Amino acid sequence: MFNKLIAATLPYMPKKLVWIFSKRYIAGETIADAVRESKKLNDQGMKVTVDLLGEFIKNLDEATENKEAYLEIIDTFESNKIDGNYSVKPTFFGLLLDEEVCYQNIRTVVAKAAEYNNFVRIDMEDSPCVDKEIRIFRKLKAEFPKNVGLVVQAYLKRTLDDLTNMMDMQNGVSKLNYRLCKGIYVEPEEIAYKKYEEINEHFLEDLDFMLKNDVYPGIATHDKPLVDGAYKLIEKYNVPKDKYEFQMLYGVTPELRKSIVDKGHTMRVYVPFGKDWFGYSTRRLKENPKMASLIIKALFNRG
Repeated sequence: MFNKLIAATLPYMPKKLVWIFSKRYIAGETIADAVRESKKLNDQGMKVTVDLLGEFIKNLDEATENKEAYLEIIDTFESNKIDGNYSVKPTFFGLLLDEEVCYQNIRTVVAKAAEYNNFVRIDMEDSPCVDKEIRIFRKLKAEFPKNVGLVVQAYLKRTLDDLTNMMDMQNGVSKLNYRLCKGIYVEPEEIAYKKYEEINEHFLEDLDFMLKNDVYPGIATHDKPLVDGAYKLIEKYNVPKDKYEFQMLYGVTPELRKSIVDKGHTMRVYVPFGKDWFGYSTRRLKENPKMASLIIKALFNRG
């Protein structure tokens, strides 16, 4: 109850107060901030994927603005020779308003990345978006086989079936490329696993499927048991180090992240930035109220 109360009241707290917690997990408000932090990570031997904060929009004019912002981001990151790629949320480009317009907007972004021989990751959002996002991914994968990937969420009961059904896109020209994460949205028990052990079991089941079918996984976790489980599967299938990567969020579990890098594995850090950091922070807390106690500790420890 305490965590839920804090989650409900956080949006009404002063932004400066919330920033004390948020600044650890967000690169900043501007492209320059994201470039600066990405360079630091590159210098430490890590790749990045950059994400402009913002999700649910009210009209398609906003979707156009977001598309143009991403085109600027790509040109800026490429001119600064950042070792990284780009993550996009379809709702940011109009998915819930007009699926075709959303597709065209994301296609423009993928085409821009392809000009630089780079890559765009389509984020997976809550369950009403999943089928739409898979459809968009399929269309883009057909046109840009080496330049687009998708996120899948282990806590959804449908995920292994989705992975199986999408194997028709796997070919010798370009492997399928997924970021595998646990999933953060609040979903009904009918469609999502709820228990920690159960989610972890299915995460490793999905990863096992990817590795034995030569799919390139971005192993996105901060959970040491899952990292250890991934090590075992990598050893089991004798997977070369250029056939997978680990992924983590900016500012989260830096010690575990360093240990993975020190072992010689590829690490990619998800670098969010933008003026919508407050909305991002409050939404994440609503989706995961257990973070509330951590925020309270951060406010006191860092204040």
